[in-house]
Amino acid sequence: MLDIQKISLHATIEQSKGSIASDMDGEKVLMSIKNSKYYNLGRMGGVIWDLIEKPISGIKLIEILMSQYSVEQKECEEHVYSFLELLHKEDLIQIEDKR
Repeated sequence: MLDIQKISLHATIEQSKGSIASDMDGEKVLMSIKNSKYYNLGRMGGVIWDLIEKPISGIKLIEILMSQYSVEQKECEEHVYSFLELLHKEDLIQIEDKR
């Protein structure tokens, strides 16, 4: 059974400690010291990774991405939150929902 937390728009998201990121040919590559794994976040994942370097709300993250890219809000939310849920499953991000 897949156990994925549903991330709220009001949650605060930030990178977990213990990862090293590097740019390689325009894509972000991440090494998790904790997991002893490498991840290729791709171009868009790299943009998101940079934006969550410091705590940011889900609402603000979506606003920034929509201002930089031509994408509908619903589609942006679906793709971003799907990506964030995968990062969370790998313990690469911290999520705090104060609601």
